[in-house]
Amino acid sequence: MSFPLNPPTPCFFYITLTSVLLIFSHHGYGCNTGLAATGDHLNYTILAIIDPNSRKGKEEKTAMRIAVDKFNYYSNNRKLYLVFQNLTGKLYQAALAAKELIDEKRVQAIVGMDTWQQAALAAEIGSQAQVPVLSLAASASVRPSSQLGSPTLIQMGSNVSEQINCISAIVDSYHWRRVIAIYEDDAYGGNAEMLTLLSEALRRVGSEIEYHLPLPPISSIVSDPREAVHQQLLKLLSTQSRVFIVLQSSLPMATHLFQEARRMDFMGKDSAWIIMDSISSFLDSMDTSVIPYMEGAIGIKSYYCHSSSSFLEFSTQFQQNFKSENPEEDNAHPGIHALRAYDSIDVITRALKRLGSDDTTSKMLLKNILSSNFNGLSGKIKFEGGNLPNSNSLPFRIVNIVGKVYTELDFWTQDLENPFTGEADDKNNGRNTTRTLNGTVIWPGYLKRIPKGWEMPTNAKPLKIGIPANASFDQFVKVDEAQIDPDKKYTGFCIDIFLKVVEILEQNYSMPFEFHPVVGTYDELVDCVYNKTYDAVVGDVTILASRSKKVEFTMPYAESGLVIVQETPEEPHKAWMFLKPFTTKMWVITGALLVYTMFIVWVVEYRSNNPAFRGPWNSQLGTALWFTFCSLFFAHRETLRSNITRVVIVVWLFVVFVLTSSYTASLSSMLTVRRLEPNVTDVTWLKATKSVVGCDGDSFVKKYLENVSKFNRSDIRNFGSEYLLPGEFQSENISAAFLELPYAKVFINQFCKNYTATQLLNRYGGLGFAFQKGSPLAADVSEAILTISENGSLKELEGKWFPRSAGCSSTDTDELSLRNFWALYLICGATSTLCFLLFFLRLLIDFNRHQASTSDANPSIDGSVWMKTVQLLHFFHNGPTEISDERLSNLSPRSTRDEWISPWLSTGTPSDATEYPEVTFDAPEPPQIPPSPVTTTHN
Repeated sequence: MSFPLNPPTPCFFYITLTSVLLIFSHHGYGCNTGLAATGDHLNYTILAIIDPNSRKGKEEKTAMRIAVDKFNYYSNNRKLYLVFQNLTGKLYQAALAAKELIDEKRVQAIVGMDTWQQAALAAEIGSQAQVPVLSLAASASVRPSSQLGSPTLIQMGSNVSEQINCISAIVDSYHWRRVIAIYEDDAYGGNAEMLTLLSEALRRVGSEIEYHLPLPPISSIVSDPREAVHQQLLKLLSTQSRVFIVLQSSLPMATHLFQEARRMDFMGKDSAWIIMDSISSFLDSMDTSVIPYMEGAIGIKSYYCHSSSSFLEFSTQFQQNFKSENPEEDNAHPGIHALRAYDSIDVITRALKRLGSDDTTSKMLLKNILSSNFNGLSGKIKFEGGNLPNSNSLPFRIVNIVGKVYTELDFWTQDLENPFTGEADDKNNGRNTTRTLNGTVIWPGYLKRIPKGWEMPTNAKPLKIGIPANASFDQFVKVDEAQIDPDKKYTGFCIDIFLKVVEILEQNYSMPFEFHPVVGTYDELVDCVYNKTYDAVVGDVTILASRSKKVEFTMPYAESGLVIVQETPEEPHKAWMFLKPFTTKMWVITGALLVYTMFIVWVVEYRSNNPAFRGPWNSQLGTALWFTFCSLFFAHRETLRSNITRVVIVVWLFVVFVLTSSYTASLSSMLTVRRLEPNVTDVTWLKATKSVVGCDGDSFVKKYLENVSKFNRSDIRNFGSEYLLPGEFQSENISAAFLELPYAKVFINQFCKNYTATQLLNRYGGLGFAFQKGSPLAADVSEAILTISENGSLKELEGKWFPRSAGCSSTDTDELSLRNFWALYLICGATSTLCFLLFFLRLLIDFNRHQASTSDANPSIDGSVWMKTVQLLHFFHNGPTEISDERLSNLSPRSTRDEWISPWLSTGTPSDATEYPEVTFDAPEPPQIPPSPVTTTHN
């Protein structure tokens, strides 16, 4: 949670002080040259506002003196003098003293200042006197010159906003979602803008500041600084984040901070510390006994070249002078503050050299300073609008403090897509390749993986997990207080999923936990995580937008939605149920195929002189129909003589087998599985009829029915257990029940014959586990849920806890249509047609042979198409017999009943006709037929 920033309390006092200074300085300084001539030399005075008691002030003082001495040594007609002003006391007293120095010493430039407030006051004083002010204080996003309306203010310090962008890039690369900001309060609200910048930068990468920890100014602590720091750090024990960002601090305060943090185990495993340039800039000059307390921290250092000849020359001279001036300091190496102080004097001296002998105004000096363009010890010196931009290609170095030294990890650039020069794969977290620091980081506690940046559970302080104690469906979570064994005390689908997840997570780190049953609604359970009573919730918690604002949900392990459960109406009696398995079109096509097959069988067998298919036409038709229908039940006993007929019948019997099997299965399914026809129309119908509906009172469904569906509260009835729901239906207390989809599936699986569910009314985020906002465990648990889902473990758990009832069947009872059997019908029809064409081809061949033999004997026979067709039909019916001319001339389109009796069976007079035994279906062999006097060809 965030805390309000400290307001700049002395704002009113600052405005008042500024007004006083403006009154004192109403005299015109524009025409004041501020020069003192001594012999042939022009003397220039520079006012340096520093803190001589701090390490930063000591370095700046030595560096400025070196720069002034160098200028005076090489200059023949100009001399430079430094006047130091101490600003360690009251700010307004120091400002008044500085004003007096400007009036008395005729100062040509002001340099130094450590804070924004000092730079602001100096800018007000310098603007009235038209004196250039070179500030060494770190700047924020708003330029001081623009903010204060002072054209004489020139920024030489580092840019805080770019350091903060570097911090946000580091936080984003390691997927830390919550941080704690620590800073030393300067008593003037100067850290407010820094905190605002940090908050905005973190928000852009999806992170936030959980807690602001201001430390008292080191100058205000009289007795014991470590105790004061200790009391402040105690406030962090209630926070979960373990990513600490030290924004601003003096070196003594930073020393006490890290000493206490290590003693209180805030620099243990899974913690991360990031320090800004205000502290890391002293790593080169800090006492080596202090550095080990910072081990594992990541620092941001301004980049400058250590190997140039100018730096080496300056470093040698600096160390000599610094040791003689400050013998109490152990380390004499120059830092970035010394380099910037040297460059600030160098900027002024270069501007003085470009001044003409007659041009000695401060305005011209300011113009020359702003036009500077050279490579200084701290980097490129080139001003843009009174500000020193970061024109270096590598503006900041990322370092890691190890032991008593630090190692360089990477460089930060201003490229938003690739802020670091290195690319690493976060294998420990199982995430995709991301831009992280190139070097190997030694984390606090020598952790071998990337720290979670969160207070991780330990055996002494395990993860406190809340679970629902009175779940309506105990297949998800069941609490049995009577059990002593913890493995049997807490059971259910959700519990088993969490145990599987823990097995996967413990491959990387230990995660001890303990369950705490909670009596209450699911919203109350989520609130317990929000107010940090529990670290997480494991159970059948539905992911909702309102809940996601309070907690961090994992990946859902089950889908969720709202459905209406109702009683299944009894199936009404249907007299024509036996026709339902096939569609009407299917019945028609099947009947047509049956008739077509019957015709092919009759034609082929009639020609084959099968006595079962001969005789009077009504007898032949009855036999063909009887044979075909009997084939449906494989009960036909007629003997087939033609191989063509046998092929047709084999294919037809296969079709019959498939059709009868499918018909039997479909009809059985229709008679055994009750059709799910809901008797409840929809929500509108329930509200219109004022029907009483049931729901789980502990879930969000009750509020949904009241607030969204607009049910009257009196029409909503709560049930506490799934076992009470059937009784509510049977006693007609409710007409329908609104259940979430996972619960509806469980209920329908048990009572599938009596209840049914409608389609989804609404979809929700699914069922998941809840963690505190910003917790990295939520992402790790989500990945573990995906793992068990992909390897099939989740499916096995579903089968274990939600088995389908043996009496429930999921058989599809839709009617069978032609699209299910069109290929089978095509094969059968094509086979019959092909066999018929083959039979007809052989018939034509036999007929042509017969015609050829009879045309020689009787050449006067008419050869028209009509006569040939008649002769072909006669040939099919009677065989190869001759037709007299008289009979052909007297042919009638309709034959008598007796004419359908084939002459094949009777060639003489009726009295001479051979008596054939009666054809019965029980005879295994065909009747013996006397040979015909006419030679015929059979197929």
